Amino acid sequence: MRLIALPGDGIGPEITAATLVVLDAASRRFDLGLSVEHDIAGLESLASRGTTVSAELLQKVRAADGLLLGPMSTAVLKDESRGEINPSMFFRKNLDLFANIRPARTFDGVPNKVGPFDLVVVRENTEGFYADRNMESGGSEMLVTPDVVISLRRITRLCCERIARAAFELAVRRRRRVTIVHKANVLKIADGMFIDVCRDVGRDYPDVAIDEQIVDAMMAHVVRAPSRFDVIVTTNMFGDILSDLTAELSGSIGLGGSVNAGHNHAMAQAAHGSAPDIAGRDVANPVSLILSAGLLLDWHARRRDLARFNRAARAIEEVTAAAVAAGEATADVGGRLGTRATGAAFARRILALP
Repeated sequence: MRLIALPGDGIGPEITAATLVVLDAASRRFDLGLSVEHDIAGLESLASRGTTVSAELLQKVRAADGLLLGPMSTAVLKDESRGEINPSMFFRKNLDLFANIRPARTFDGVPNKVGPFDLVVVRENTEGFYADRNMESGGSEMLVTPDVVISLRRITRLCCERIARAAFELAVRRRRRVTIVHKANVLKIADGMFIDVCRDVGRDYPDVAIDEQIVDAMMAHVVRAPSRFDVIVTTNMFGDILSDLTAELSGSIGLGGSVNAGHNHAMAQAAHGSAPDIAGRDVANPVSLILSAGLLLDWHARRRDLARFNRAARAIEEVTAAAVAAGEATADVGGRLGTRATGAAFARRILALP
């Protein structure tokens, strides 16, 4: 498996380095044959190449088996005509990474206020209310007058169908329950179609139970009793909010993995931002990106039917749980180690597996 690693901005280089130490251990332990090619994107690329992400880099990523993307400082990127392109959006759109898979679970040793749970948010990734990915060219948010803004939301049957199928396929491997989250009481046509398509896809999975929740009520249900949910499928904006909420309910957004997957490409990406205020201090939590890398291995395993990659993915999740419970993690999740030492501790645990 050939990976492209883009360390990103802020804490990105630190947590990417720790993640690559874990991936190297997994490759040795499970004979994965991983090779990693390093490149740059984000602010470093903008300074040296005049753009945060280039067409040449896109071709390199397309030729690889996966992308490991460190956090990017996207808030400072304002003008695409000056090369200030959001790398995450760029790869999601150009690689057609239509499914954002965001597991959230509790870990022994990390306090939380809602009790144990284990769920996954499956978020449509290529349309919805996101102005930067709705149009072939230009954006879908328009300043009509200085006092009037119009934002368009695109929902298509194709995108509804493929995100629904991704959710049901995942549910078959888990506890066989899918919750459809929507706002069809107000967005009657668009979310009405989303629900209808999800129900149609669900008929192909008769062993998977289906329920439906309006998004605002869903927020209350998740806070009150997240353990009742298994796989949650929803549109882009609702999924963005829900996945951050559920990750934080687990004890920290730094414990939430994230993979952006399509039929032919996938990108592992931490669930959090670049946190420039703590960059270079060896305190950043690498767990989110480590878990994301494990999800990338699992995607590759299923795409190529490679059992050893699936075993490696499971090992990363199991080792994470054991290490966090033992305090072999950063202080924000109750641990006693720095960023580098956390990566090294995870790697030792993987290499020691029977």
